[in-house]
Amino acid sequence: MVLTVDVGNSNTIFGGFEGDALAFAARMATNTVRTEDEYAGFIINMLTLHRIERADIDGAIISSVVPTVDGIVKRALERIFGIAPLTVGPGIKTGIRIHCDSPSSVGADLIAACVAAEATYGSPALIVDMGTATKMTLLSGGAFEGVSILPGVLMGLNSLAEQTAQLPKVSPEAPPRAIGKNTVDCIKSGVVFGHAAMIDGMIDRIEREVGAPLPVIATGGLSDLVIPYCTHDIHTDCDLVLRGLYLLYKKNK
Repeated sequence: MVLTVDVGNSNTIFGGFEGDALAFAARMATNTVRTEDEYAGFIINMLTLHRIERADIDGAIISSVVPTVDGIVKRALERIFGIAPLTVGPGIKTGIRIHCDSPSSVGADLIAACVAAEATYGSPALIVDMGTATKMTLLSGGAFEGVSILPGVLMGLNSLAEQTAQLPKVSPEAPPRAIGKNTVDCIKSGVVFGHAAMIDGMIDRIEREVGAPLPVIATGGLSDLVIPYCTHDIHTDCDLVLRGLYLLYKKNK
């Protein structure tokens, strides 16, 4: 079994691949002060929960956008399994060409998503990854053409609560209507419906730049919340990054 690890700003997501199938997935909050022992403890408990033996893991790969956590997770995996995990970064074989000003600055999670999208859906395609930030990546002819980065849903919710005197922090869910009748519904409307409208508007703008309609694939922890309220036809694939990591592992082992 191959263990895939996607370290994001808000969450770290683990996936276990048996053959080409995702056997399990789990997530924990990313915390830059969490120790190697704490990460190791979570991983061991995760395997126990899913009835996976340590000996079943014979390979691992990590993508990360939080550099201070990379070494901690890597050492935890080495300590538990006695294997050196692959890390997505410069020098790794991806099969994806990078058409941007600084290829080394492209996030590892974006590369993994492109690898899976190209293998599963082909290109051109527009990938909407909804995590801490919402990233909209253009994939064309097997090449990473660029990305637009938008503030994420939770970032908007947290900012409203932290930067205003009277607006409360609310749960991320859709209200019954766009025009709210109370403060909580007003915030939910703006954050959820507003984010959906922002994605729709960006799709229109990107398609005008490209000069043709694009297949759109959404992934990330918040895609199920927002994408149903978009007007465009968008396919949701929540395991896209994990599957891309697994494909990268196979390319490089």
